[in-house]
Amino acid sequence: MGRITIQKTAIEKVFRQHERPLGIDEVLKYGRKLVASLNQATVYRNLKTLIDDGWLKRISHPILGSLYERTGKGHHHHFYCRGCNRTFDISGCALKEEHTAPDGFIVEDHELFLFGVCPSCVEKTT
Repeated sequence: MGRITIQKTAIEKVFRQHERPLGIDEVLKYGRKLVASLNQATVYRNLKTLIDDGWLKRISHPILGSLYERTGKGHHHHFYCRGCNRTFDISGCALKEEHTAPDGFIVEDHELFLFGVCPSCVEKTT
């Protein structure tokens, strides 16, 4: 385990408060509300430590790039809102891997992203 610092504790708190995948800018924005001196290099360093510790994992978003989320949620997918530019967890999985890949291919893992508008953004437009 990496050493415990006020910055690392603040970053962990950010992920507990938001419970969805977050990008580096979001972690920095929310983290600075807890520790005003937090900077990008410190966030990156602590994200790496939290990944190495198994507390976080990195996901590759097709539009936003690297996002980070807490581990231990079980297999799930993601919904990207084009309105607010946030990514949300979708629990479970309807994809049947054995029927998805062509014959001869071996599926080792998969990630699915849905794109659209979240309920909060829908309310803003109606």
